[in-house]
Amino acid sequence: MKNVITSSCSLALAAALAATLLAGCASGGSFNPRPVSPQSNVGPMSDLRLAESALASGSTELASSLYEKALQTDPNSLEAQLGLADATFQAGDLERARVLYTRAASTAPANPGPQLGLARVALRQRRLDDAAALYHTLVAEHPDNAVAAEGLGTVLDMQGHHDAAQAVYRTALRVHPDAQGLTSNLGLSLILANKPREGANVLLDIAGLPNAPPQARQNLALAYALLGNINAAKQILQADLPPASVEDNLHFYQLLRTKLGAPSPVAPVAPDMQSQK
Repeated sequence: MKNVITSSCSLALAAALAATLLAGCASGGSFNPRPVSPQSNVGPMSDLRLAESALASGSTELASSLYEKALQTDPNSLEAQLGLADATFQAGDLERARVLYTRAASTAPANPGPQLGLARVALRQRRLDDAAALYHTLVAEHPDNAVAAEGLGTVLDMQGHHDAAQAVYRTALRVHPDAQGLTSNLGLSLILANKPREGANVLLDIAGLPNAPPQARQNLALAYALLGNINAAKQILQADLPPASVEDNLHFYQLLRTKLGAPSPVAPVAPDMQSQK
């Protein structure tokens, strides 16, 4: 298979594809509700638990209100500061989230949470150089932090540095072999690097697991489509998406495959995702 991601047209398409597919990774890892010690069922501690539950369910307005209430009682509460920043980020108010994460960083400079938040904001705002600098520092200071490694790999992929991104993912996976986000991102990185067969082989390790993230299956569907196995891609997408979305994705995959040129031989038949869910 010729290396088609060398022309200016293909490079532009690959960049657009990376921005689209990595948008869901722009948080640099899934939101992890802030740990709160179960010391009391009344007062601000109760508010924090309720706020975390609200944030986990997507009720960002309620979560913000509860975190603000907790901060009125304890303005120096790192849990409340980070929680409010996370809720603001999730609600899409990126500039306010940046201010809140900066404030939390001044409260606890050694805690990676605020810096992770600032990196997520920079990545979501497409300030890729700023995000890369933050994530590089985080990985250097906290080499066992899988979320930081996932974020660094994401920004490297968005910058087109796929080999470097894959090295980050593989290094982190040696420490966190069960981190599905890292595996999913590694598979996608290989696809973006015009290695869909290698990407499919990586993604097959997790795509059929009952608790696999939908993005892993959709990345696998993309790999199969680029290899010419549209039926396998359709089968995978049907496990998560309604028929109209399946057809939209397949149309996009076929357009992308045409733009990139002739694929290598068809990949093996995909696993039965429906039976493995």
